[in-house]
Amino acid sequence: MASASGTDSEVVARARRRQFSNADKRRILEAADRCTKPGEIGALMRHEGVYSSSLSTWRRQREAAELAALAPQKRGPKFDETRAEARHIAQLTRERDNLRRRLDKALLVIDVHKKTCSLAGQSDRRRHRQAVMAAVQELTPALGASAACHALGVPRGTPARQRAHLRRMAFIGPLPRSTARPRPPLALDALENQVLLDTLNSERFADTAPAAIHATLLDEGRYLGSVRTMYRLLATNGGSRERRNQLVHPAYVRPELLARAPNQVWSWDITKLKGPARWTCFHLYVILDIFSRHVVGWLIAGRESAELAEQLIADSVARHDIAPGVLTLHADRGASMRSKPVAALLVDLDITKSHSRPHVSDDNPFSESQFKTMKYRPDFPARFGCIEDARAHCQAFFAWYNTVHRHSGIGFMTPHSVHYGLAQELHLTRQAALDTAFRASPNRFKGHRPEPPRLPTAVWINPPPSEAITPNTPQPGTVNS
Repeated sequence: MASASGTDSEVVARARRRQFSNADKRRILEAADRCTKPGEIGALMRHEGVYSSSLSTWRRQREAAELAALAPQKRGPKFDETRAEARHIAQLTRERDNLRRRLDKALLVIDVHKKTCSLAGQSDRRRHRQAVMAAVQELTPALGASAACHALGVPRGTPARQRAHLRRMAFIGPLPRSTARPRPPLALDALENQVLLDTLNSERFADTAPAAIHATLLDEGRYLGSVRTMYRLLATNGGSRERRNQLVHPAYVRPELLARAPNQVWSWDITKLKGPARWTCFHLYVILDIFSRHVVGWLIAGRESAELAEQLIADSVARHDIAPGVLTLHADRGASMRSKPVAALLVDLDITKSHSRPHVSDDNPFSESQFKTMKYRPDFPARFGCIEDARAHCQAFFAWYNTVHRHSGIGFMTPHSVHYGLAQELHLTRQAALDTAFRASPNRFKGHRPEPPRLPTAVWINPPPSEAITPNTPQPGTVNS
């Protein structure tokens, strides 16, 4: 079973620039035309987050009756209609599974709301607050602390503050009531604030940042206020918006993947092996099963290519006879991992794809750990003389890694034994050897029956907060918990 709740945003989430629709541009132009007093148009531009050059461009286009040209143009590559139906079906399937999970959480939230609604109309605010905090504690195991607070309209830090407050009350008693903060004696008065605001919104400084205005006024021998005062005054009057046309990147959801058996979640990555001369290297492609840590496929080449990655994935899936709709393939956001040939192959094979968040190496921990095991081996050379030399080394290493290496994350079994179902029999053999030693010398073990390291039952990439581990449950192999 594999869960890939963090992959939905991979289809639609893209960085977007702030855009103004035709209606917004007409509205801003009409408001600018109504400005007659000095400083009004400057205040309008700061409030709407535009520059005077934008107003000039929009006026020219309006006068030339070219409003159709004001429509925002789509950036980036054009939509590829090939395999559109298969992608649409895969997206609808993910959305359906997402909606089912959200429905289960929503039913739980509704049930908790029913318990708290009976106290909503009472005048005892303290009792109602206690009921709401109890409801937050009830929802936290299923939704997480942040989502539980959001569902009940409580700030995210409120439970932690309440716990800290209770601890403080237990030690030093209640806090004294705080008085209202007096007005600072050095603050500008109303007239000085108005003069400074008129200067900031004047036609001369309408397109200028407060720091530059402050420096210009000092060059002229004038001081109206500090830069921080200018920003504070603009923020009070709604004139401190971002005006630069910057990219706004989407919020990427962290991938949450679960494997309870081999061939449910694979992780793959590409690393570089140094070549014979400086600035030369060979590219090693490795696919790893995260449950068993078994290397299911690898390839070494002189370059990084989407076609080679596609070939490696297809051969590995065919060699292990993976059924459609079972496997999730996780990778980082490299060029080959997000290439069109690889994406099309995964759609054809009915394999769910998952990607790490940008610049978050912990989202692909198993591949990174395997590369470290390889490069920190005593026999790993500083450089390889040729690609045949690198290939021969990798053949010996992966044979050792799969069949000889005792991995600490899988109970010190070999990846081969866990991947092909031999680990349970070896676990019983180890237990029998420990039982024999225990019966021979129980005092040596202080009367406690020894047990070999547990075998993995569930392996996570980024387990959700609700997946708590209790002493009575089998110990899963988790990463980034």
